[in-house]
Amino acid sequence: MKPEEGAKLKIWTDKTERTFIESALADFKQQYGVDVAIEEVNIPNQAEKLETDGPAKLAADVLMLPHDKLSKLAVANLLLPNDLFEEETKAKTLETAIEASTYNGILYGYPQTIETYGLFYNKALVKEAPKTWDEVIAFAKTYNDPASKKYAITWLHNLYFNSMFITWKGGYIFGKDGTDAADIGLNGDMAVEGLKYYQGLKQIMPIKTSDLTFDIQAELFSSGKVAMSIDGPWSIASYKGKVDFGIAPLPAFPDGKPSMSLSGVRSFYVNSYTAYPNAAKLLANFLTSKENALKDFELAGIIPANKEASADPLIQNDPILSGIVEQFKNSKPMPSIPEMNSLYAPTDAAFATIWNTNADVKATMDKAVQSAKDLMSSTASQ
Repeated sequence: MKPEEGAKLKIWTDKTERTFIESALADFKQQYGVDVAIEEVNIPNQAEKLETDGPAKLAADVLMLPHDKLSKLAVANLLLPNDLFEEETKAKTLETAIEASTYNGILYGYPQTIETYGLFYNKALVKEAPKTWDEVIAFAKTYNDPASKKYAITWLHNLYFNSMFITWKGGYIFGKDGTDAADIGLNGDMAVEGLKYYQGLKQIMPIKTSDLTFDIQAELFSSGKVAMSIDGPWSIASYKGKVDFGIAPLPAFPDGKPSMSLSGVRSFYVNSYTAYPNAAKLLANFLTSKENALKDFELAGIIPANKEASADPLIQNDPILSGIVEQFKNSKPMPSIPEMNSLYAPTDAAFATIWNTNADVKATMDKAVQSAKDLMSSTASQ
């Protein structure tokens, strides 16, 4: 496929990605003869900007979006499906990333980067990362000293991290793979069973939820008080130079099932108002090649969604990022429907009650789900 005659494109990118985009665009120009202008727009702002600038013919031809922005823009017909390169994209991309870049059975995205969380461990305190929760519990018995604020493991008590307990026995957040807002699974029998196990883990992390914030957790891990922390790649830069750490996949449950994390995926998308759809699709596809994915990893530290790139020795031998890549294989995209926003406050409150007061899990989750439904109703009526 060739670009349209006289095609000129614009791409939105942020500061972090700009160096990579600039170097890739030079190669694109050489191969296809198409000039591409760069406009700097922060990734979280690109979706909103497309809503106004797309119909006004002012938006970039190619942009980048987190997967939770896809459904709204697809419904508004602001994005072109990834049709010309669909088979190629599916063949070269990690399956979870394809799932996250698809809406209503249609692939829109050209997945570029993946993100999930894993088990950060201090190599001076943990010789080998535990592979199971049973091993974590055994280690905690020898390590914990609450009076000195020494703990084997910490993680934040929110839906993002606690989802692994909800899904362990077959529970879920929303039905139909996270797309059915009318079917909330957080208080179902299987979710409750997993959350009872979570409640039992207070023995290894005897800290009140209110006493563990993101900053406190970071300080405890940096200072060597906490041996292991469930965290994400956003914390890597702040730990480098302070602590010798590695990242491993999350510990498996007692029945051998892996802990499933929630993941985020960022992909390139093509603006449906582009004057040059062929050229724009060529660019989005070009940026997600193995070669460009590895270049983006080197220049911006992103973890590629490209299968071959993520399996490359450059990443597989990276003592830090390889654990995140491994965990991503046992992850599910975070539900991207707008109703997800109504779950956070009720579940935060529920987890605090379950953890701090040893409350009845089923009754507490029933209450949380009802609160979420009330929030959804009030939002819908506005």
